[in-house]
Amino acid sequence: MNPSTKRNLAVIGAQWGDEGKGKIVDLLCEQFDLVARYQGGHNAGHTVKFEDKHYSLHLIPSGVLHPGKLCILGNGMVIAPDALLSEMAKLRASGVTIDDNLLISDSAHCILPLHSELDRGRERIAGESKIGTTGRGIGPAYEMKMSRFGILMRDLLDESVLREKLTAALLEKNALLGQVYGGDTFEVETLVQWGLEHGETLRERIVDTTLILHQAIRDKKKIMFEGAQGTLLDIDHGTYPYVTSSNCTAGGICTGLGVPPREVHEVMGVAKAYTTRVGEGPFPTELTDEVGERVRVRGNEFGTTTGRPRRTGWLDLVVLRAATALNGFSEIALTKLDVFDEFDEIPICVSYQTPRGETRHWPKTDVERGKVTPNLRTMKGWKRPTVGIATFEELPVEARDYVRFIEDELECPISVVSTGPRREETIIRAGVLSR
Repeated sequence: MNPSTKRNLAVIGAQWGDEGKGKIVDLLCEQFDLVARYQGGHNAGHTVKFEDKHYSLHLIPSGVLHPGKLCILGNGMVIAPDALLSEMAKLRASGVTIDDNLLISDSAHCILPLHSELDRGRERIAGESKIGTTGRGIGPAYEMKMSRFGILMRDLLDESVLREKLTAALLEKNALLGQVYGGDTFEVETLVQWGLEHGETLRERIVDTTLILHQAIRDKKKIMFEGAQGTLLDIDHGTYPYVTSSNCTAGGICTGLGVPPREVHEVMGVAKAYTTRVGEGPFPTELTDEVGERVRVRGNEFGTTTGRPRRTGWLDLVVLRAATALNGFSEIALTKLDVFDEFDEIPICVSYQTPRGETRHWPKTDVERGKVTPNLRTMKGWKRPTVGIATFEELPVEARDYVRFIEDELECPISVVSTGPRREETIIRAGVLSR
């Protein structure tokens, strides 16, 4: 495909989320007409910083910070109307304009207070077997979607439909809440009024976004597909059951927005220079010592959504090889290189040792059962500040070696190197951003 016809780009997390996608999407936005998110809910979090401004986003795509960019919340999402309205209010208070530039798919599913109570109740009785969810109701909302009890965003605009659906759903969910989880139950009328109030506030934004995307494709507009979470949290391809409840890999774009595969022209993966994850689940390169804490503090590894400390570990090339294959990355943005500015040595996991020998590829069963040991290659640290460096050639030679080693191992170019949280603290190499 000629570069001039590569209009549409997906930006996807290559690890367990929190890779810095918000900054990368923000950097790319000026080249695109629409930014569309295709999965997840307000359990996600993007942080965007530039100059003296700092924005935390959970549901709304980072494109909202750029005037003239249409932002779409797709049908593959689960949306908490109260959380969305709160986020919109905070953005407006920060001077961000939200008029007709934010649309919501009428086929997206609604997260009700009921779902949050179910989420917390399940985690409460699970004890040591808990998954480590955010308690925001994401999983229960997706469960109701798949069991065909779900409440669509368009249902908030029709009182009779909403009441009928909630009456049926609460027969089961109230029994579960009261008799199994020992939590609060809900009255149909209370939830109906809650839904109608939020629906009325959002009425003008709730539309068939698939038709809008199809028209944009016919008009040859440029679309960015924004993913939330990361590849290893994908419900099908991640570290199950310690995953999110949606498909955050590239495959989720088509179902989560209603666009055909041929319209996803390029895929950019976003990866940290090390690895983090939040919540429970396997993490082969995890550092549980003072080195891990050092990475956590230097990288400010605390959740945008929950504030929870993130688990930290060395960069895992086995994870990144799997992500590159699953998503078909055409290029990678490497973030937080500056976190290693004071390190003498920087190990990288190049393969795993398993009961059957060494492997460079993701061994699902062995990882799930804790039967892998990372094989590490140690790189020399650069012991110099990299924050604010504008070109790749200005980086210390050891930092360039680190980046090139990752490229060679993944057989995928690193087109962006982030050396700080702010928009301007970024090195642009060959790739989408340089076109």
